[in-house]
Amino acid sequence: MRRRCALAALLLVAVASGCDGRARSGAGPASSAKPSRRIDLAAPALVEIDLGRGLPEHVPASLFGGQGKHTLLDLVRLLPALRDDASTKGVFVRLGGGALPLARAAEAGRLLGEVRAKGKPVVCHAHDYANGTLLLAATGCSSLWVSPAGGVDSVGIAAQLVFAARLLDRLHVGVDFLQVGKFKGASEPFTRDAPSPEARASLEGALRGVRTAWLEALGKGRSPAVADQAEDGPFTPAEAKARGLVDEIGTPDEARDAAKKAASVDRVAVRFGSADTGSAASGGVLDVLRSLSGASHVGTPHVAVVRAIGAISMGGSPSPLPFGGSEGITERDLGRTIARLTADGATKVVVLRIDSPGGSALASDLLWKKLIALRDKKPLVVSIGGMAASGGYYLACAATKVLAEPTSIVGSIGVVGGKLAIGDALEQLGVHVETVAAAPDPQKAARATYMSPFTPWDAPTRARVLASMTSVYDLFLSRVADGRKLDVARVASSAEGQIFGGADAKQRGLVDELGGLADALKLARDLAKLPDDAPLEVVGDQAPLFDLLDGDDDEDAESARGAFATRAERAAREVVVEPWRALLPEVQTFIASVRPVVDGERTLAALPFVLSVR
Repeated sequence: MRRRCALAALLLVAVASGCDGRARSGAGPASSAKPSRRIDLAAPALVEIDLGRGLPEHVPASLFGGQGKHTLLDLVRLLPALRDDASTKGVFVRLGGGALPLARAAEAGRLLGEVRAKGKPVVCHAHDYANGTLLLAATGCSSLWVSPAGGVDSVGIAAQLVFAARLLDRLHVGVDFLQVGKFKGASEPFTRDAPSPEARASLEGALRGVRTAWLEALGKGRSPAVADQAEDGPFTPAEAKARGLVDEIGTPDEARDAAKKAASVDRVAVRFGSADTGSAASGGVLDVLRSLSGASHVGTPHVAVVRAIGAISMGGSPSPLPFGGSEGITERDLGRTIARLTADGATKVVVLRIDSPGGSALASDLLWKKLIALRDKKPLVVSIGGMAASGGYYLACAATKVLAEPTSIVGSIGVVGGKLAIGDALEQLGVHVETVAAAPDPQKAARATYMSPFTPWDAPTRARVLASMTSVYDLFLSRVADGRKLDVARVASSAEGQIFGGADAKQRGLVDELGGLADALKLARDLAKLPDDAPLEVVGDQAPLFDLLDGDDDEDAESARGAFATRAERAAREVVVEPWRALLPEVQTFIASVRPVVDGERTLAALPFVLSVR
């Protein structure tokens, strides 16, 4: 009870602090404050969208500020409104110099193209175009600008695989990894110096599908000639203009002025980005309280959107980032969200947005069961972003309908498991590990330490572990067959770790339709027979506020303490950790997906390599 009051007091202090300085009517010091500029939202304007900081799937809430209008879902909801808004006379998109994942870029480009189809100019500016930002601009923008000192860095699509077998051998680290599925390849980074022919063939097939979708979109959005040259970069601004990849060279201010002229307006309203002038002022902690409570549409029939982003774990395990911190998809948190939505009569349909390389096979199966229970009560639509691989697809196959972008990575149905044994490495350093077993039989003695990080497996132990993994693989196949209503034999032909682009996955029955998050939301409303203006509720990014304040159950209280500490820690980590993580985001995702091995799980459903398609 004391902790609950203390937390409530902390939140009240934060609310009070957030209200300081707000101008009030009447006499007193506040009346002399500079009045805020009033904006006529109905006046004709050029709407500015700033994607310079990227287009993430979600932005964690903080007690010290609102979540901000920076996510893909926010953009998906904004652009159709701009398309139909009479006061929006055109759109100016700032892309900066960063990269965008192809799946998100493709959806944003399509939605901007719908704005352009209404006769509204859409002008894009970038310092440097990469594969994803070029895709967005080519499909969505009527005019492409590039900075004079920038360029177009479209260089094609590839994946780089990292193999550490020789390093581990030199360090005398024993590698005991097994896999089920000849295409899986998840053990290969630890056991080989190059990919197996099967793993290479699977990866090449998926990349070819993504490349075809990318080039077709560029050709349709710009011209076939542009698509033919798209992989020959990098190009200087002058070369890019001469080849038709961009239309103009200039600064962002010059591009904005050109956009204002094309739209025949003088006023610019930023509707998406750090300088958003069109949305309501941020309420700081009040925004967070609203997002944590998840109660804005209580009792009203609505669509619930749940985001499942990152690697899958049971919950509570630290991430591989400095200073720890739980991130990604956890069975504990996502499971609670699914159970809550299943029981909520006002939630008529759920859209699950997945972008995951997989992770824990145990967590994936437990979540699958809960998703199936939800699907039995109401429609469940899955929207696949960059990938739904291995455990990510384990979740996706439970849906009523599955949608993916042509540039999404889908599949990797297979399992892997094992451990690294460092006993010999320690011997080289003068550290000896002695095992004393209770059983006199040598085989039983060896089995007693089969999960030890010091000793490798003997042959009988490897056989037992492989049998266990094969059982999980067979379960994985049956879950996909049940979820997709397919024969196990048909699923098996697309299994054994094979990965596919979205279009190929559709042909194989792993996906129902090609499309993005906007298409999934429309389909969800149709399946639930809800009107187009039915409310949309985003849930599950954070635990509900009152879960943190409820201390009646000891186990829940411990979870609450951990959850609250994690939220406080996230705010502190933003300055130090986020820049470090941005250097190698794909590596971090891969490490997180195999993290359950360190936590003692012996079987994973994880993507076999670091893969980022940009």
